[in-house]
Amino acid sequence: MKLITAIIKPFKLDVVRDALRESGINGVTVSEVKGFGRQKGHTELYRGAEYVVDFLPKTMLQIAVTDGQLDAALEVIGSSAHSGKIGDGKIFVTSLEQVIRIRTGETGNDAI
Repeated sequence: MKLITAIIKPFKLDVVRDALRESGINGVTVSEVKGFGRQKGHTELYRGAEYVVDFLPKTMLQIAVTDGQLDAALEVIGSSAHSGKIGDGKIFVTSLEQVIRIRTGETGNDAI
């Protein structure tokens, strides 16, 4: 079992969610986050004053998948979140030791 953490541009959320659903992957946790990478923020003008926006709005997805779903999920996320411009985001994959569905007590792949 793996946990996929994807940081994407906020406007790509619906596209990624729909693509995941079409590929048979259900269950996504979404958080609004801020951060920066190579973009290093940008400068904006507000009421005639210039200021630097260091942290850019991003959307973080967390998806628990079975080992068999991993490659398909990575392909779907990567292709649907891709715009070809700086700041498209990153995908991280970590191993899950154990998963438990609280309602039924199911564990492992059955809980996903």
